[in-house]
Amino acid sequence: MDRSRSLKKGPEFDQVYQEGTVIGGPLFVVRVRPNGVGHARWGFAVGKKLSKSSVVRNRVKRRLKEAARLLGFDSPVDVIVTARPAVLDAEFARIRDGLAAALRRSGYLGGRAK
Repeated sequence: MDRSRSLKKGPEFDQVYQEGTVIGGPLFVVRVRPNGVGHARWGFAVGKKLSKSSVVRNRVKRRLKEAARLLGFDSPVDVIVTARPAVLDAEFARIRDGLAAALRRSGYLGGRAK
């Protein structure tokens, strides 16, 4: 995922948190907000509450980023995925399917995940 497709910290995250639609699930919470950029931008939040180990947190972020990449999702929205503790033990297919289901519930993804 290149840098133009990622949200930067600060104001961009704050806008999505304040104005975005929230879709909860057992593995993560997804916040979605339309943007004027013309393509999807992603942000991933994996806090120290989830794990004190940066190795574990970064592994979770890598798995979430790969799941997002495999979806081929490119609607003009900003998406923030906030991990929940259940994501630590989840299989990758469950993470990918959960992310696809959350985006379908938001109304921005039609059909099935690849």
